Amino acid sequence: MTQNKKTDRFEAARLQKKDKIVELGHDPFGQRFDDHRSIADVRPLCPTESGVDGEAVRVAGRIMLRRKAGKLRFLDIEDATGKIQLLFSRGDLSEEQWELMGALDLGDLIGIDGRLRRTESGEVSIFVSELTVLCKSFTQPPEKHHGVTDVETLLRHRELDLIYTEGVRDKLLLRSKILDSVRNTLAERGFVAVETPVLHAVAGGAAARPFLTHHNALDMPLYMRIALELHLKRLMVGGIERVYELSRVFRNEGIDATHNPEFTMLEAYQAYGDYRSMMDLTEAVVCDAIEATRNAECGMRNKDVPHSPSSILHSISWGETEIDFTPPWPRKTYAELFAEHAGCEMTDADAVQAKARQLAETGDIKAEFIADMDAGHVHPDIVVSEVFEACVEDNLVGPVFVIDYPASICPLTKRKQENPDIAERFELFVHGMELANAYTELNDPHLQEELFRTQLEGQSEEDSMAKMDTDFIQALKVGMPPAGGLGIGIDRLVMLLTNSRSIRDVIFFPLLRPEGSEA
Repeated sequence: MTQNKKTDRFEAARLQKKDKIVELGHDPFGQRFDDHRSIADVRPLCPTESGVDGEAVRVAGRIMLRRKAGKLRFLDIEDATGKIQLLFSRGDLSEEQWELMGALDLGDLIGIDGRLRRTESGEVSIFVSELTVLCKSFTQPPEKHHGVTDVETLLRHRELDLIYTEGVRDKLLLRSKILDSVRNTLAERGFVAVETPVLHAVAGGAAARPFLTHHNALDMPLYMRIALELHLKRLMVGGIERVYELSRVFRNEGIDATHNPEFTMLEAYQAYGDYRSMMDLTEAVVCDAIEATRNAECGMRNKDVPHSPSSILHSISWGETEIDFTPPWPRKTYAELFAEHAGCEMTDADAVQAKARQLAETGDIKAEFIADMDAGHVHPDIVVSEVFEACVEDNLVGPVFVIDYPASICPLTKRKQENPDIAERFELFVHGMELANAYTELNDPHLQEELFRTQLEGQSEEDSMAKMDTDFIQALKVGMPPAGGLGIGIDRLVMLLTNSRSIRDVIFFPLLRPEGSEA
């Protein structure tokens, strides 16, 4: 039997039960159901002794399990707060209500009136006096619910994943708590939340390939934004001294465990600060989010928040290890980490190129890159960056701030006064994953324009920042205060705080290939 025929058979059986519900005088798709209470609120009201009637309650939820014993029928229903057992007794229900109960299936949404009572086995239950159908489901529970893992199907139909895969809903609800925490931390420090354009005439603010679209009325190409930076800086020029946006950005690039083409970014800018100010802000954002996550998890389990020393309060589980986020976090320079893990100084061009060729032999650097390097088409600092990525990043257990990057790969960053070859930039790494990126922002308009032009040399039209953002340069000429700027990948932060190894697990609807297409 094909899957479609099997599906049709299941749906046909449910359609017959829908007709039975109509025949009994009920709406199979329900009406408003007032005054019901959450299951989490109801469960504690149950008497502690078995066989003793408790108070009358009204709840609603989805049928997750059913079983029978003689003239008794048992259903487990679930709402957003938890599960509870329902008990239907033939002797307590009218014939019509008993027949209505028989027309139910797994996945149906129902409302219940009844009395709380603990069964002889100690199970908190509602002894049903009246059943209300709220929505008939025509879909069988996914195979994973019966022990077969079909991750692609569940991700493609996330609503089923949320219903039937244990822990998925809690994890994605934690995401919302983490977002709330980030906003609260910024608000407490005087940052103003704003919204900037999603469609840009120039793709700027990062080195990434954009999605291209077209505006018909103006007959002009537009880009889905790859970063939030340039518009936020223009607002800072306009006098909003602490500004942030927490929103979606889009990059037309690959998909893997830590990348999705559409993702959530926090960017924040603080006038009269620098990259050290942003380190302090990053520690506050992450530590507050850890506390918010712990509080939310305790709430989901109906437990008190533990009274713990700060070192425990700011630790999280990552796989089998514990990571301590108690601030201040270590700060190590790019140069010292390069020397430690690559085995040579980053200023020794010959040694760096030799290391790059060695890494190409093991597949850690692409052969095409080496060919371009040998042809003289690659800036020496780009070679340094490739070697750093291959040798260093996976060894950064963290949390660790990697500070003071080569200036040539940081076109939007202020240089160190004592050494203009070094940019005041940091990246935060945790177990090899980049979590945050921050600068002391460059506010010299003429140097910024020069650096843009240098970066654009040799880039193709399809690459990002392939055109000068003259509006941004003009804004800088008005005068932007010295500032620190911060970007945090929110999806990766949620991955970290929920112990998730794939970005797909923490995005409600990750991008997937069309169903049925070849890999």
